[in-house]
Amino acid sequence: MRARHFSLLIVSALLALATLNTGLVTPAPRPASASTALITAYVINNGDKTVTPIDVATNTPGPPIPAGTNPRGVAITPDGKTVYVTNRADNTVTPIDVATNTPGPTIPVGTFPFGVAFTPDGKTAYVVNNNSHNVTPIDVATSTPGAPIPVGNDSHAAAVTPDGKTVYVTNSASQSVTPIDVATNTPGPPIPAGNNPQGIAITPDGKTAYVTNNGNAGSATVTLIDVATNTRGIQIQVSDRPVGIAITPDGKTAYVTNERLNVVTPIDIATNTPRTPIPMGDGALPFAIAITPDGKTAYCVNRDNNTVTPIDVATGVPGTPIRVGQRPVGVVFTPGPKGTATTTTLDVIKVPLPLGLGGFAIPSAIVAPPNVAGTVQFKDGASDLGRPVRVIGGRAIGSLAFLNKGTHSLTAVFTPADPVTFTPSTSHAVTVTF
Repeated sequence: MRARHFSLLIVSALLALATLNTGLVTPAPRPASASTALITAYVINNGDKTVTPIDVATNTPGPPIPAGTNPRGVAITPDGKTVYVTNRADNTVTPIDVATNTPGPTIPVGTFPFGVAFTPDGKTAYVVNNNSHNVTPIDVATSTPGAPIPVGNDSHAAAVTPDGKTVYVTNSASQSVTPIDVATNTPGPPIPAGNNPQGIAITPDGKTAYVTNNGNAGSATVTLIDVATNTRGIQIQVSDRPVGIAITPDGKTAYVTNERLNVVTPIDIATNTPRTPIPMGDGALPFAIAITPDGKTAYCVNRDNNTVTPIDVATGVPGTPIRVGQRPVGVVFTPGPKGTATTTTLDVIKVPLPLGLGGFAIPSAIVAPPNVAGTVQFKDGASDLGRPVRVIGGRAIGSLAFLNKGTHSLTAVFTPADPVTFTPSTSHAVTVTF
């Protein structure tokens, strides 16, 4: 009887394959920006109420743009159309139109606004209010501030996870980091950090937050936070008084500014090992740092000598400092040209089992252009179906997956090996019902 039952299962599977019902959906391709698109850096100058735009292709500063009193934080919308500048002494945010480099009407926020960060969809900006110990969410479409969200004492900087689900805020006096649920704007339990946490950056894969602790000697560290569990990880020892931090787009290196010793410390993310510090010159006081969209250059903002130093990421060699305004304290870049757009198409072979036992699915994906390298993660809703599969010759074939009785929404998520040259892409969902 067992042999007969097994044979029936095999026959059922073969019949299903013979009457194959596959789902094939092609998502709309993402448009790629022109390769000659201009990349502009925006440097905020705390001492003279201005913002300096810099042509990154030539490292040439443009005419200063008026801002509020004591500009302190800066961020740019994901579409690159608007720069937000926090004005510490005015308790406002100045939006700047990137197309015209003109400031718009200011937006009221909390007391002493410092850091600011946007959600990946560009719908919300989160402004960190240092003196009122809270965060103001701003509806970007209407420039309307929402109800403040309580965080820790002496809050400084914010960073949003790549999936847009969580905002992390550093609290200097509380020696902690507050996670905020973006869906509900609710703060979670504070996460312990080091001494005087200030800067924060999140790896491109969204797994780890790196927090600078602005201490001296043994307390000059970078704290790692596991984003999945909101737990504190190891501490990385760096040079004295770390402040700003930025991570390259490929996720390989973090750059930390060390204001007391006038250096920038690169950290190898694979090993979490600091490398040889890069000198910025006597009296520079390196304060903030950002990486160009192509990952080739780091711009270090030197607060005390009114310059920005470009650093060659490949060699670690600093270039000629660029003169900006008085007491620069922050920098962001326009997104610039994107990589070549990719498309991912999902095909699913469905093999139902008898007696309502569910069935098997064999997912496969076609990624275009066919020469692109990377991996495909097949998913059932939010759950992974096995491990990422390498793309070979434009195709990735997943392993046989058992699915319970019911309706399933399968997708294929492509991650390029070279995120600068190619964009990621996700297939449309294929519905599988057993």
